[in-house]
Amino acid sequence: MRFGTAELLRDLDRANGWLLSVDGVAQSYLDLDDPTHLEFDYVRRIADVVDAAADPDEPVDVVHVGGGACTLARYIAATRPGSRQRVVDADGALVALVRAHFGLDVPGVEVTVGDGKEIVACLPDASADLVVVDAFERGMLAGGLLTIESTRDISRVLRADGVYLANLSDGPGLPFARRVVATLSAVFGNVLLLADPGVLRGRRFGNIVLAAAAGELPVRAVAQRAAAAAFPARCVTAAELRALFGPAKPLSDTEPVPAPAPPIDPFLSS
Repeated sequence: MRFGTAELLRDLDRANGWLLSVDGVAQSYLDLDDPTHLEFDYVRRIADVVDAAADPDEPVDVVHVGGGACTLARYIAATRPGSRQRVVDADGALVALVRAHFGLDVPGVEVTVGDGKEIVACLPDASADLVVVDAFERGMLAGGLLTIESTRDISRVLRADGVYLANLSDGPGLPFARRVVATLSAVFGNVLLLADPGVLRGRRFGNIVLAAAAGELPVRAVAQRAAAAAFPARCVTAAELRALFGPAKPLSDTEPVPAPAPPIDPFLSS
């Protein structure tokens, strides 16, 4: 693989469940018999926003930057038939592995190998309902995708009522998340954060999901879903984020900031 050594592990609790990891870091979980089963909590939180952001009976146009096993794309294809989705992944060898073992002939899904930032720059204005950024390299987020320049370009690609979703990870003090929140706030009118309370309090390293939109976000519906989850997540709105994080400088292409690296043993970070 371009960004490490991939490994596929069968889930002994589900007949056709698989875990894809790269260099020992879990990247994707896929149930080939039930694409609506989302094992990872952060993917479930992203799906909660997708489910609540638009009419559940309507197909959507989606751009995914970062593919993995195309878990979310398969979920949307199953829950919103007729959706058109483009998945962009920089790791051609990983895409080939997923294609060989799981197949990528998902209705409405087109997979492209390439640089996500460059491909988004070539997309037409107002052509997507959702843009999802979930791209990691060797366990670290491809931070250049979250700069204010990239965020403005994604805003251009989104329709007026479109939603931008990003998965990132951070640790104590949430220094990187603060910068990303400031970046999204500088471009979009509304920003929403979803995270495990322990991660949000800076007690451990973990995933943080951010949603942003020029218009309203489905805060109440998403908060209800997050609170009712098996592992409840906290839903933080724009006003709360300003009070919680305070002022921070947006990320920029001219001042690259590396994304935080996960601890060697994540179980020791709590």
